[in-house]
Amino acid sequence: MQVGIIPVTAFRQNCSVIHCEKTNKAAIVDPGGDLQLLREYIAKEGIEVDKILLTHAHIDHAGATHELMRELGVPVIGPHREDLFLIETLAQQGAMFGLGTAQSFVPDRWLTQGDVVEVGEERFEVRHCPGHTPGHVIFYNAAKYFAIVGDVLFDGSIGRTDLPRGDHSTLLASIREQVLSLPDETTFLPGHGPTSTIGEQRRSNPYLRGL
Repeated sequence: MQVGIIPVTAFRQNCSVIHCEKTNKAAIVDPGGDLQLLREYIAKEGIEVDKILLTHAHIDHAGATHELMRELGVPVIGPHREDLFLIETLAQQGAMFGLGTAQSFVPDRWLTQGDVVEVGEERFEVRHCPGHTPGHVIFYNAAKYFAIVGDVLFDGSIGRTDLPRGDHSTLLASIREQVLSLPDETTFLPGHGPTSTIGEQRRSNPYLRGL
């Protein structure tokens, strides 16, 4: 499995491209914007994108979803249904944060706890992790000890909870139950900033003390 990281928008959101090297199938995770960068990556790698995955529906993670799904003719999978209100307000979010126009859409499949998403032969377990948004999910590949966690956990920090329907205590519960339950050797890709491991964050992240 190959994972390409393409920071997009002024927020430098870690849009990623999961590529199953056995099948050449790929998924784009959290296409927030800067579609030309994604087009260039896809062309350079010669991969076949067959789905879009979303961790949550904030504008920097989902702003280019409608345009990309129409352009590639692929389904949108995720996030959890509780983020519908954010999808419906993408245009307003774009205006609020100066990220241009964005259109709402209807995911082809909502996700919930325990679902499985496949990218070629790679299998990702879905874990519902509300708190940053109510419909936030993460994707965990147990075979590769790898997780895409969106804005739940960062290297040295955690997701903000001051945006609509964010909740700090809910986020901490999600991290404790759904993220820190992963093996310490799991490498995770956050929505912003560098990758790290669960074990390293358990040891050094000040926001996780006492969890």
